[in-house]
Amino acid sequence: MNAPIYLDYNATTPVAPEVADAMLPFLREHFGNPSSSHPFGRFAAQAVAEARNQVAALIGARGDEIVFTGCATEANNLALLGIARALGDTKRHLVVSAIEHPAVMAPAKHLQEEGWSLTVVPVDGFGRVSPPDIVQALRPDTALVSVMHANNEIGTIQPIQEISHITRERGVLLHTDAAQSAGKIPVNVDTLGVDLLTLAGHKFYATKGVGALYIRQNTLVRNISFGADHEHGLRPGTENVPAIVGFGVAARLARERLPQATRHLLELRDQLHDLLIEAIPGLILNGHPDQRLPNTLHVSFPGTSGRRLLDQVSQIVAASLGSACHSEHDAVSGVLAAIGVDSVRAAGAVRLSVGTMTTPDEVSRAANGLIEAWRTVASL
Repeated sequence: MNAPIYLDYNATTPVAPEVADAMLPFLREHFGNPSSSHPFGRFAAQAVAEARNQVAALIGARGDEIVFTGCATEANNLALLGIARALGDTKRHLVVSAIEHPAVMAPAKHLQEEGWSLTVVPVDGFGRVSPPDIVQALRPDTALVSVMHANNEIGTIQPIQEISHITRERGVLLHTDAAQSAGKIPVNVDTLGVDLLTLAGHKFYATKGVGALYIRQNTLVRNISFGADHEHGLRPGTENVPAIVGFGVAARLARERLPQATRHLLELRDQLHDLLIEAIPGLILNGHPDQRLPNTLHVSFPGTSGRRLLDQVSQIVAASLGSACHSEHDAVSGVLAAIGVDSVRAAGAVRLSVGTMTTPDEVSRAANGLIEAWRTVASL
């Protein structure tokens, strides 16, 4: 049996062949601990340093501003809780958007439980934060604003650059979770004006189990876990050298191929949307029509539930209802609730996300499969 067409690239990506090839020697002969002073250790340390520079180059940063983590969730926790540890004696107010990933919202709620003030800024019907709402949310004791670069479910891109002008004028730090945007659209820390930025390797063709937090030079962050002095003292534990090497190669490939990758993703996403909307009356786009990730198509199918539709088409298309982190539940997602989607429209929602390995033929076959599945389930 042929594997279904994979349209869930926002959940995770396959590992690029170049990434796997780069990692293999570090799973075999180059097994040294980067902290060791002998040749095995020095070789591993040099490989980690090269990867650090490659990841930094992807986002226009310096190598010494990159802290490797085990995932984007860990990086987000380090950003929020690390800033809280550094500034909590003087500032104890945090601002986040209503559509943040649980990896940001959960540590924010944790700080609230510890006595921090938390302001959750709303979004409009497209899922965009309004910069004037950020202005209104800020207080003299605001330590940090955290607004994701692009939403993992509906793909809406946030006005981070505009928000950064506001936070910098008021001496407030700005963090953005760029796990979904890196490798799909330009991500430059100076253009965005952020102080902290999160990356996830497995969102752009590296392996799972590796991420990074960019910390702008002279930004004070305290460690939230304890051990030896790895990663500038902020992330103790022996580095996962093979995964970090692969992460670096994936970052290099993403930087080199970004313009053509963006065009390819946009063409396939729009091809899929055109085919579906032509055949399915009442199909509704969720998210911003223009300010959206080039690979992400989040739509509500009329007359059925997204779960029933995906079950019907599961032998042809592999996709998800929304975030893979909590898509097993039938409740309206927090993102759709935040943009004001009613329960009927939310029930029919499906996230379709293409990748650099997706082909036009796969998009056509996937669209046909989804259309036939919808006709079947909507008539029941």
